[in-house]
Amino acid sequence: MINRRAVDTGTDLAGIGVSPGIVIGRVLLVEPGLSVKKRRIADDAALAREQERFRAAVDRTEEKLRQVRRQFAEVIADNAAIIDTHILMLRDGMIYDRTLGIIVTEKINAEWALDQALCQLEELFARVDDAYIRQRFLDVRQVADRIFSELSGQETLPEEIDGKVIVVSRDFSPEDILQMRGRAGFLTEVGGETSHTSIVARTLGIPAVVGIKDVTAQVSHGDLLILDGSTGRVCVNPRPELLEYYQYRQQQYQLQNLEVAQYAQLQAETADGLEVRVEANLEMAEEASQAIESGAAGIGLFRSEYLYLAARDNPDEELLFETYRNLLAMAAPFPVTIRTFDIGGDKQVIDRTGMATGFRRKMEKQWSAEANPALGLRAIRYCLHEPAMFATQLRAMLRASCFGSLRVLFPMISSFCELKKVQDTVAAVKERLRADGIPYDDKVEFGVMIEVPSAVAIADTLAGEVDFFSIGTNDLIQYSLAIDRGNEQVAHMYEPLHPAVLRMIKHAADSAHRAGIEVGICGEMAGEERYLPVLLGLGLDSFSMHPLAIPYIKRMIRHSRAASVQRLAGRLLACASAVEIREALQDYLTRHYPVSWSLHV
Repeated sequence: MINRRAVDTGTDLAGIGVSPGIVIGRVLLVEPGLSVKKRRIADDAALAREQERFRAAVDRTEEKLRQVRRQFAEVIADNAAIIDTHILMLRDGMIYDRTLGIIVTEKINAEWALDQALCQLEELFARVDDAYIRQRFLDVRQVADRIFSELSGQETLPEEIDGKVIVVSRDFSPEDILQMRGRAGFLTEVGGETSHTSIVARTLGIPAVVGIKDVTAQVSHGDLLILDGSTGRVCVNPRPELLEYYQYRQQQYQLQNLEVAQYAQLQAETADGLEVRVEANLEMAEEASQAIESGAAGIGLFRSEYLYLAARDNPDEELLFETYRNLLAMAAPFPVTIRTFDIGGDKQVIDRTGMATGFRRKMEKQWSAEANPALGLRAIRYCLHEPAMFATQLRAMLRASCFGSLRVLFPMISSFCELKKVQDTVAAVKERLRADGIPYDDKVEFGVMIEVPSAVAIADTLAGEVDFFSIGTNDLIQYSLAIDRGNEQVAHMYEPLHPAVLRMIKHAADSAHRAGIEVGICGEMAGEERYLPVLLGLGLDSFSMHPLAIPYIKRMIRHSRAASVQRLAGRLLACASAVEIREALQDYLTRHYPVSWSLHV
């Protein structure tokens, strides 16, 4: 359905840039038009027909998804698991069984029942503290939208889309994005950087901005848009001078991409000979080859939660083993750091949605709602609370270690005693593997994430017990400053350059080096060019980030001098406020790096 509502000219919108690139094109506003038809049904035979109509719609949806998978098999070789997950979700209890049940209990038609099931799920997911899990509801919604489409007989996208248009809608599924290849770009109301739609967009190189509230009410079909997928800025019907400026920016961006691509496979080494390692953060094993192609010298953080969230039940050891083995083999000879299961205090919500219901059935009666999930039973605390699940994951990791270079990372370690319990579990798993005659690499390295203030305070103690540190700045900043950046009331106070944050990073790095171990960083700061001189000067040995950022960070490193950034870090550590730090850093960036890079803090 094409919308032609009028809109004021010169509008400037701000969203989340999830796939870089500057594009200029006309709007194709796509609205689902799938209004839910609500009917009450009294007859049992009619209810049975509604259930059958729903099952048939799911069957047709599954067949179409499989067709997309076959059609784009070569294109999505690294992301095929995304479509596989959507296919599995079609018959997951959180959609399939729940909808069939609501048809009968509420005596309503299939569309209305599906809509009610979605509303219930959305309420549950909205209560989840972990942003990664919250975004998984987008997958549920996208799958449901396809079922709605089959029930109504309406297609979600026009069959023919001109390559010069910017497609705008409330949301697009990864399968929709595959069918947009060659289009200028897209814009949505919902989504985030880690959504599967964003991952596919980046893989295909389609510029995209997401998360602009009510965007479908703010643009009209045919409007001229400037979309900057790097900054998240969208200009609607720009003035001639702004259009001319962005046309120039577009040309410069294209030239810059050609220039920066040359850095991808170069050594991450400063101009005066300091070598560091630049690695990739991944959520799915299938992304490994793209990361290596982008210049990653390893996988600095593999978030293992996806394997649990994508499964109908608790994933068994063989599934985990196969995934880890394939990941290690794809990344070889580079190291792979796998973080053990790390989800916040949202376990009850996950269970009620039908996701990963096998995690802890035997324990579910003991759970009660947590008033503050971020400070509750999460990350390593949860693993220690569920020793069987933890041991299964460790066994799978150690078995896979024979196929590459494995490093295991334990999240949210907050005390020495907690780490000792983890070490005891690892020792027991190793002993059992030896008893079973199952080989593993005895040189596997074990590290801890430094992401809570207590870990920083005892960093010298922890450093004597592990092989490496990985600083998770996202949580470290939130916990240290008592700021929930998902809370719009205080999000503006989230400050990576706060003096306390920089001093904690420095203390952790110094503690690691005194103990002779490596310290890296895997939070969002690692992939931000403007922060690179600071982090390099603070003594970080490795940086792990989104693969697309790797060539840019390597370029920044190669234009840096170790002695200079160390002096910078010393000056910044003496500053009293983030404002003072920002001013000093901006002055440094202007003097030491090309102004064309537009590095602003």
